[in-house]
Amino acid sequence: MENNEKKKREILEAFQFRHATKTFDPTKKISDEDFQFILEAGRLSPSSVGYEPWKFVVVQNKQLREKLREVSWGAQGQLPTASHFVLILARTMKDTKYDSAYVENLMLNEKKIPAEIFDKMKVRYKSFQEDDLHLLDNERTMLDWAGKQTYIALANMMTVAAQIGIDSCPIEGFDFDKVQKILDEEGLLEDGHLAISVMVAFGYRAKEPRPKTRRKLEAIVQWIN
Repeated sequence: MENNEKKKREILEAFQFRHATKTFDPTKKISDEDFQFILEAGRLSPSSVGYEPWKFVVVQNKQLREKLREVSWGAQGQLPTASHFVLILARTMKDTKYDSAYVENLMLNEKKIPAEIFDKMKVRYKSFQEDDLHLLDNERTMLDWAGKQTYIALANMMTVAAQIGIDSCPIEGFDFDKVQKILDEEGLLEDGHLAISVMVAFGYRAKEPRPKTRRKLEAIVQWIN
């Protein structure tokens, strides 16, 4: 029981520590071991129906960072100073549709699901995508669905980073079309199978942030017994 209380305190302390760091100390670098730990938290994250519709692109190249900075108004301070800068890409309908080659390979070869069970799963997932959530209405709807999953990985990566004293900042402030063009020119979108979802910077804060503020718990939680 005492160990559980200690763990809970440490976790909440990490959430208090974490803030959206706008500028990092460029002289401080995250160790390879610590950053692999952060990436592993992303890899092990859950996703809807287990599709894992993400790819993490770690951008350390200064020239590419500068190209991205020109079209990312929300990353002006982070791109030049972050120890590590990650583009989280979401898989498009080419991969996330229930009968795609990506899904088939993932389920049969990665997850080792028997073919006869996968055939039944496809029927269920087809109904889920077509009828339950209307995901197949258009390609953007499917991309947004995949993007939701990437945010689970994003949150887990930032949380574990905070637990080991590493700062981070999630970034949505960018021009989607222009970022897509840059990534396509760099050959990072796998011929339309990937699209930018969100960016995240990691490093060590250059200065202390203002105290964290949040709405009270009773203002955001409703119990129905």
